[in-house]
Amino acid sequence: MTKKVVFNPWEVSGEVNYNKLIKEFGVSNLKELPAVFNENILFRRKIVFAHRDIQRILEAVKNKKPFVMMTGLMPSGKFHIGHMILAKQMIFWQKLGAKIYIAVADIEAYNTRAQNLEESRKIALKEYITNYSALGLNLKKADIYFQSNRSDNAKKSNAYYKLQNLLSRYATFNEFKAVYGDITPGKMLSSLLQASDMLHPQLPEFEKPIPVLVPVGIDQDPHLRLARDISQRVKDYKFIQLSSTYHLFAPGLNSGKMSSSDPNSYIAMTDSPKEVETKIKKYAFSGGQATLEEHRKKGGNPDIDVSFQYLKMFFEQDDKKLAKIEQDYRSGKLLTGELKEYTIKKINAFLKEHQENMKKAEKDVERMFS
Repeated sequence: MTKKVVFNPWEVSGEVNYNKLIKEFGVSNLKELPAVFNENILFRRKIVFAHRDIQRILEAVKNKKPFVMMTGLMPSGKFHIGHMILAKQMIFWQKLGAKIYIAVADIEAYNTRAQNLEESRKIALKEYITNYSALGLNLKKADIYFQSNRSDNAKKSNAYYKLQNLLSRYATFNEFKAVYGDITPGKMLSSLLQASDMLHPQLPEFEKPIPVLVPVGIDQDPHLRLARDISQRVKDYKFIQLSSTYHLFAPGLNSGKMSSSDPNSYIAMTDSPKEVETKIKKYAFSGGQATLEEHRKKGGNPDIDVSFQYLKMFFEQDDKKLAKIEQDYRSGKLLTGELKEYTIKKINAFLKEHQENMKKAEKDVERMFS
């Protein structure tokens, strides 16, 4: 029986057909990029695979003009390796000159997940912001805020919330239905607040009109489409159209999407070497054959093998080494157990260093947000 596909900004389940989504959503494949992008495996290996209007951002990078990279985080559950796809993009764009805006979606968590604001704050700081810092984001050069409390500067805060209310005038209920399908007042409010998140860096109280890039998983594109459409109707401000990039989902250990509510679907940044070993050996979906003899004869399928995908997305920086692993696995020379052992070593080497970095990051975050 085929598993039902559910695909919207709040829930993703079933097999994701990226080619179909590219056509359905009207986004463009990422093609030739400047040489600096080849230094980042997310772009080099097409983990970031599609875009809208990225040329505007590339021009800003080329000409050393100011631009913003805007993103948000849902403060629920533990930070896991899947979250690194976005975090590493934030760090990359910051090094290219972007001012980073990060919205903690505590109002959205309240409206769509019934999570109280204090709990959202604790999770955001302990799990997300601390990990961003440990991975290399310069927090001092980022504007990090909570939707429930935009700024201690009254003019900035008022401008942000005023924009949300102004945007509501330019959206219709039918438009929400067309973009999201099933809709509730809470989801409508969250969507307008997200549009305000994406657009408000261009307000006079912030950066003024400026190119803004929003990198997201393609499940979040409905928010982008709505914000882009509404922004061009607003009479009160002249917004530069939003740019966006889209990245693949990191597969969960069981090959579905990683879920913060299922610890056996992900590798957490706090996992011990033993926990990593157990999770990879016990839960990581394999592309190998049922028997050793069959695997030697037919080979494995790295395209569906979770261990290989983790190496490709995160842990094997050497392209030649990755290509050799892929070739040996497809040919049957490399066994599933051997691939898993190699992946365990790579993950644990990364986590050992990261967990050391976390100790300093925790102190930095505490100083900034106490």
